[in-house]
Amino acid sequence: MKVLVTGNLGYIGTVLTEVLESRGHEVAGLDVGYFSDCLLEQVRGPRQQLIRDVRNVEGWEIEGHDAVIHLAGLSNDPLGAFKPGLTDEINLRGTVRLAELAKSVGVRRFVYASSQSMYGISRSDCDVVEDDSEKNPLTDYARTKWEAEVEIKKLRSEDFIVTCFRPSTVFGASARLRCDIVFNNLVACAFTTGRIEIKSDGTPWRPVVHVRDVCSAFIAGIEADENLVNGRSYNVGIPNGNYRVRDLAEAAQRAVPGSELVFTGEFGGDERTYRVSFDRILTELAHLYRPEWDLDRGGAELVDFFRRVGFTEADFRGARTNRIAKLRETWTESEMSDGAES
Repeated sequence: MKVLVTGNLGYIGTVLTEVLESRGHEVAGLDVGYFSDCLLEQVRGPRQQLIRDVRNVEGWEIEGHDAVIHLAGLSNDPLGAFKPGLTDEINLRGTVRLAELAKSVGVRRFVYASSQSMYGISRSDCDVVEDDSEKNPLTDYARTKWEAEVEIKKLRSEDFIVTCFRPSTVFGASARLRCDIVFNNLVACAFTTGRIEIKSDGTPWRPVVHVRDVCSAFIAGIEADENLVNGRSYNVGIPNGNYRVRDLAEAAQRAVPGSELVFTGEFGGDERTYRVSFDRILTELAHLYRPEWDLDRGGAELVDFFRRVGFTEADFRGARTNRIAKLRETWTESEMSDGAES
């Protein structure tokens, strides 16, 4: 299958390109390129690479592909707040326009990387599910992810298969690593400083999932029976994949024996707590989505990666692994008004 991956030069996209090609798919990449040089080790790129802001894509650049996996966009709440207005422009209008173009030029499948942030703060003891749980987006990032899902699902038809995946917070090694996401941050901090400091009381819940398992979910979206996945949304995670922040910190400490774990509690009980159900993806797509990574395996992988690349505290705190810092370094004043990231 010929697959176009938008945002292929990002944290997840770098791994997804490799995994797709290993499964025999022909991959083309489309990315604005802001993180192209954030490499901690060399990787082989796709056969075809287009450097393009996703808002400026033309139909002929998508034509000829069987599927689009759409990762590109502002990738979390802090980035969404970095420049007001960009989140709507990129994550909502840019996504809908891309899907419309894809449909118009005959692309058959459109897989959208959405987000669990649309659920907001969970005030229930029940794990949130895809369709029945309340959507309570608290930020522009969360709102636009939800609204983009609603709009692109309106485009689905027998000839245009739309599937949305809502990953848990991702962890794991990538040549374009991010250290501004929770478990990667904890392990990197332990590895480079010998100390893990948790400013809450450690009780909030966070669902997490390994980057390679997320890639498996996206690939299931292009390989599964069309009638099964058309118009469906899936929470992406693993069995028993909800963890307290304390659990994540203790797993990071196991990955780096001898590191010190300190709970300062200065922020008390963080109310940003939620647990997510993964029953739908683990049952409906069980023949294709078989997650393999837990925290301990992922922590060991990260430590091996850090040793291999000579990872330092400067790397941990620097722009190569922290997206807002990189954009502040990269964007000119005009781009602060017009830029996008993937």
